[in-house]
Amino acid sequence: MQVVVFTHSLTSCWNHGNAHFLRGVLRELQALGHGVRTWEPANSWSRENLVRDGGEAGLDAFSTHYPELSSQSYPPESPDLDAMLDSADLVLVHEWNPPELVAAIGARRAQGGRFQLLFHDTHHRAVSDPDAIRHFDLSGYDGVLAFGATLAHVYASWGWAGRVFVWHEAADLRQFHPPAMPTDREGGVWIGNWGDDERSAELEEFLLAPMSAAGLPLDIYGVRYPETAKRALERHHARLRGWLANPLAPEVFARHLVTVHVPRRFYVTMLPGIPTIRVFEALACGIPLLSAPWDDAEGLFTPGEDYLAARDGADMTRLLRDVANDAGLREALAQRGLETIRARHSCAHRAAELLAIVATLQEAA
Repeated sequence: MQVVVFTHSLTSCWNHGNAHFLRGVLRELQALGHGVRTWEPANSWSRENLVRDGGEAGLDAFSTHYPELSSQSYPPESPDLDAMLDSADLVLVHEWNPPELVAAIGARRAQGGRFQLLFHDTHHRAVSDPDAIRHFDLSGYDGVLAFGATLAHVYASWGWAGRVFVWHEAADLRQFHPPAMPTDREGGVWIGNWGDDERSAELEEFLLAPMSAAGLPLDIYGVRYPETAKRALERHHARLRGWLANPLAPEVFARHLVTVHVPRRFYVTMLPGIPTIRVFEALACGIPLLSAPWDDAEGLFTPGEDYLAARDGADMTRLLRDVANDAGLREALAQRGLETIRARHSCAHRAAELLAIVATLQEAA
């Protein structure tokens, strides 16, 4: 099967978490014998920011760690869809694409395109800005891939019942795994972007203040930290390390005792059950994970075994102290979380799920 993917960027993961997942899934599809071809707009926002932040050398992490993958760029003002869709059997279009391109690909399918066409949504805009998503013309699409059941329910209410499929993100186990040899570990780490003020208060309550109160040094990797955020980090003696190429995250996790999951507000209030991809990646690396309040509504993990859940900031401080002082607890959390990822939440699992979804659509056609 020839799989063609339209993404914001495969080469850049600067503030672009979907690139993490897509890279892993495409590698698994290739390993199963399928052809993959990826298209991204020239000078995408993520790529431009990556180059601005780290120069052209910032792109080396992709070519070094994913030598079997490549991505072709196209002029966004004049895509040649005949060439881009040539010989495609399955086409995936991510929601971070221009509405005009989404509609044009759907029109090709509606006009007799001999490929299955799926829209892939990995964002909260369906609830935070529903008009932006409903503006997409998906009339020519065969189905929707939603990265959580609550998001799938939104699409079902829009008329996609029976054609929307839950397709969670997952960890690329070819890249994310514990270190081959035990390493010296110290303090806590958080890898994430400050973003659009969607969890500013939560980051202070469940990450910055508890780490400081527990006496744990804290390293933070990420981008889009405004001056107000930097001042908050300074107040709590956290060290901002800047942008981190995603393939290097396992090395960073391996140097720390613990990490924390702080979901964005929409994934707590309106789209429960959807973790950030960092949850999958951290557990795959064998680092103990603590979480701010979050409803694992779909039972992806087992709270208290795969990770520890804090009720409030004081509870998070207590849990951090427990983990820091109890090597047995750290080992149990790391082992159980890793087992769960390997059993259920790898990109190999998601590749198999995608193929099963395609088979279901073909049978229904």
